[in-house]
Amino acid sequence: MTVPDAAAAALKRARRVAVLTGAGVSRESGISTFRGSGGHWWKRDPMKLDTAEAFRKDPRLMWEWYTDRRAGALAALPNPGHEAVARLEAAYDDVAVLTQNMDGLHQRAGSTRVLELHGNITGIRCGACGPAPSPPSPPPGGWGGLPPTCGRCGGMLMPDVVWYGEPLPAGVWEEATRAALSCDAMVVAGTSLAVSPANTLPEMAKSAGAALLEVNPEETPMSGMMDASIRDTAGAALPRLAELALSLKGAAG
Repeated sequence: MTVPDAAAAALKRARRVAVLTGAGVSRESGISTFRGSGGHWWKRDPMKLDTAEAFRKDPRLMWEWYTDRRAGALAALPNPGHEAVARLEAAYDDVAVLTQNMDGLHQRAGSTRVLELHGNITGIRCGACGPAPSPPSPPPGGWGGLPPTCGRCGGMLMPDVVWYGEPLPAGVWEEATRAALSCDAMVVAGTSLAVSPANTLPEMAKSAGAALLEVNPEETPMSGMMDASIRDTAGAALPRLAELALSLKGAAG
């Protein structure tokens, strides 16, 4: 894989880098994407599985589905794409990972500044009083009629994720926008850029003068605004970008 000259120039010039990642970065760790053949939404209606209203209507179904996804995330291992993003920290003054993923694999790969835009699937929150101290384990035979209840207030527990129609965590979103507006280069990897407001972050970065580098096997709705695009998987392309960045910056890999 050859890195486009525009990408190399942007990596060499940058001091602050933001990396916006989506489900495609975790696909090579065995975690399904959401859109396209075989994804979570393949032949499913997300509005029946990923909204607060759906949770209220059928909490047992939601808990069973999220329990399976949580188990998959915990069993998965970071892949070369995650590891490459972590290695970028050796080359730049600041690296912010703005991820739509909820699997925690960026942190497990070693990235130290990870902003989880859509929450974390291993976390639990109470609908009444906020984050719960730890995820409960399902009892033998499954959850039964309702999700577990909060040990503090008795409220209904739910996954600590952002559902359709819900706002992003305010503090996380504010920090993500600051990272987008202050970076010199943004790498956009493994995301279809179909979900708002996360898909506005590249526009913010571009408006502030940052170079945009896209890593995706397919074109996205924003491919036309990218300074360089690499049509390959994150697991193949991101290690090459990290190697080049470390070389250009004279950093130890």
